[in-house]
Amino acid sequence: MKSRIILTACAAIVCASCSSFLNIRPEGTTTSLSLDHSKPENVFKPISAAYAQTRSYDTSSFPYIGCLEITSDNADKGSTPEDGATTRVLDEFTFDAANELISAQWTGYYNMSSAANNAIEQMGLFLDELKNEDGLKHAAQSIGDAKFIRAYAYFRLVTMFGNVPIIDRLMSAQELASVEQSSADKVWEFIEKDLDDAINRLPESWPKTYAGRVNKYSAMALKAKVHLYQGEYEQAAVLCDSVIASGKYALLPNFRSVFSIENENSVESLFEIQSSDLGKVSGEAAYSTYAYVQGPRNNTPGNMQGWGFCVPSESLIKFLTERGETERMAATLLYRDSTTPEGDHISENCPNPVYNGKVYTPSSYNDWSSNGYGYDYNIRVLRYSDVLLIFAESLARGAAPAGLKSGYTAQSALDMVRARVSLASVPATLENILDERRAEFAMEEDRFLDLRRTGLAATALKDNGYVEGKHNLFPIPSKQLELNQNLKQNPNY
Repeated sequence: MKSRIILTACAAIVCASCSSFLNIRPEGTTTSLSLDHSKPENVFKPISAAYAQTRSYDTSSFPYIGCLEITSDNADKGSTPEDGATTRVLDEFTFDAANELISAQWTGYYNMSSAANNAIEQMGLFLDELKNEDGLKHAAQSIGDAKFIRAYAYFRLVTMFGNVPIIDRLMSAQELASVEQSSADKVWEFIEKDLDDAINRLPESWPKTYAGRVNKYSAMALKAKVHLYQGEYEQAAVLCDSVIASGKYALLPNFRSVFSIENENSVESLFEIQSSDLGKVSGEAAYSTYAYVQGPRNNTPGNMQGWGFCVPSESLIKFLTERGETERMAATLLYRDSTTPEGDHISENCPNPVYNGKVYTPSSYNDWSSNGYGYDYNIRVLRYSDVLLIFAESLARGAAPAGLKSGYTAQSALDMVRARVSLASVPATLENILDERRAEFAMEEDRFLDLRRTGLAATALKDNGYVEGKHNLFPIPSKQLELNQNLKQNPNY
């Protein structure tokens, strides 16, 4: 079981009293006062605490899917009509600055950034005090992990909220209450600088003892996406080309298997948020409830049910059907009153006709005493198919960088993604590539931001209540405006 492998492998590296890469003390508890910075075995503790923040409820569970998937034309609220009022207003675009899910995203990503800031500070102390050469190398590399995590947090913040404060060090409460917003352009610059440092520091790969840890190519892929969102297509293409030319990544032959427990941190993965019950049935664990809140509601037995939120929309099903999709439909759509290839039956009593099949977890993995559906499920954030489609889109938009090393074209990159799911080649036009993104990443928190960045949201979401000039950004949470009088609200809220 993957959680047992990670737990055993990391035990000697982290410490006897802590658990593993997944199971680490919360951010803020690993401080300069609680660490001996002369011991190389302590280096990974603050980094692991930063990784722990990526799977918090605020950043990777109900608020995450509410803000970044249910808002899209791919998904509906799900569950039951009376449940989830804060999610319903996201689905209908009637939310305001007091929405608790939007507020949770803000605080969650700033907590993630804070954990990364703490880790960067701790690594500086290790570099000052360590005498061991391997320890010094690990501390220097680990700054790359922290810079990646901080860049990821700010990527989410800037794409959701626009102008946001940049907090690049540990601050007092008084300082935090007076910090001013930076322009979106400055935030993008900050993200790029962090990712450049991460690319320079991180190795090309880690030993198996650090399964799921980001590497140089993870940082390149995220930076390519950062450039894509800014319309900097030449830079995006060059970075994707480097990842492709490395030869270290490939598409798994079976699309459904990409989302299986067995294929977590596979050759297709560049960044996954790690989640596990650590092979336990109760007690301390290191899981995200991302899959659980999307599990079939009212299903039986208890370990095969969840909250039932974020269900595939009729629009998505129609889109996939008209494209002649079979393999991606089978992976993405989990119908009630059906039986999975693994033998799990989805009850006819579930309130929704279809659920998110990509988060399906076989019952053999769901051992937690409080149901535990999907606790072993890693969230796929950056996949190799994303690199291929960013590359294809950048070239289709006119990028023509010299000296590309992979030998790929927009057409060959698109063809590779389609061939994996048994679809024939189509011309690598911008429209076809964007449609491919919708089909490939459906229910993976990609579509809504894609619609925003491409200017298609007002058309695609016109019947959902989306208003151009308002919903291009989420509102700055009202609680944050109360805490910091220097913050300015986004337009039309």
